[in-house]
Amino acid sequence: MGRGPAVVECVPNVSEGRDRNVVDRLGATVRRTGARLMNVHADPDHHRSVFSFLGSPDVITDAALALAADVFATLDMRHHHGSHPRVGALDVLPFVPLAGVTMDEVVALAHAVGRTLAEHHGVPVYFYGHAAMGDHRRRLPEARRGGYEALAARLATPEGRPDAGPPRFDPRAGAVLVGAREVLVAYNVWLESTDLEAARAIARTVRETSGGLAGLQAIGVPLTTRSLVQVSMNLVDYRSTPIPVAFDTVRQEAASRGIAVRRGELVGLAPRAAFAGRAPESVGLEDFVDALYLDGHLDAALGGR
Repeated sequence: MGRGPAVVECVPNVSEGRDRNVVDRLGATVRRTGARLMNVHADPDHHRSVFSFLGSPDVITDAALALAADVFATLDMRHHHGSHPRVGALDVLPFVPLAGVTMDEVVALAHAVGRTLAEHHGVPVYFYGHAAMGDHRRRLPEARRGGYEALAARLATPEGRPDAGPPRFDPRAGAVLVGAREVLVAYNVWLESTDLEAARAIARTVRETSGGLAGLQAIGVPLTTRSLVQVSMNLVDYRSTPIPVAFDTVRQEAASRGIAVRRGELVGLAPRAAFAGRAPESVGLEDFVDALYLDGHLDAALGGR
């Protein structure tokens, strides 16, 4: 018996979150390849859009390359300013094995896509996650260290040499971080405050690298258009730290500083298991709909099995 259809998810983060026409056009580019575009999350303060799509390895490869070509033809990092760290127009391009495919196979896919981007577009490419060429770039924050503003200086150093593509700074495109990883949940908590230092302090407390929650990355960022601050999180191991644990911990840390929570925010999709039996409303997701569960889209891709 075979292992069933191979399904890969791709979750590119693009440095455009304000021009809806551009975001919609990029989404249409993905759909034309036959990939299932599950969700697009655009944020004007982050100035960033997250596209979530899945399909067979061949379809996902085509979709990723088509999206990248459109991004490079459209966006110009010289005019980009947002609250979220980024290193290029196509900031991150992660691939995730969902069914019928191994992580090693997805690593090979990521390497092939990254090298194609480097060859066809002349952009520096760094591999991260399971696709990393060394431990120093395995974690995304380390692969992105310094961001776009420090990229020119980084490329001029031996340790900053890209894994593929020229060690040359392209001010328009920047660089691309191409990765292979497990399912990740991007989840934010909005605070009833404009105190950015408080948000950053809470992020330092809850994130794993500071002795906080297992598998959790966190930063504090301003939401200028909403007159709020946010604790922006990646749950890289939602089984160790599910969404309710992240939400409750941030809320407790905020309360200890006299700050209330406005709401939670899911960026893209999440597996049902990431809620650990809790209702989405209990973690601040009042407008949650079932289409934001990853499980249903995967079931549909597998033919309803």
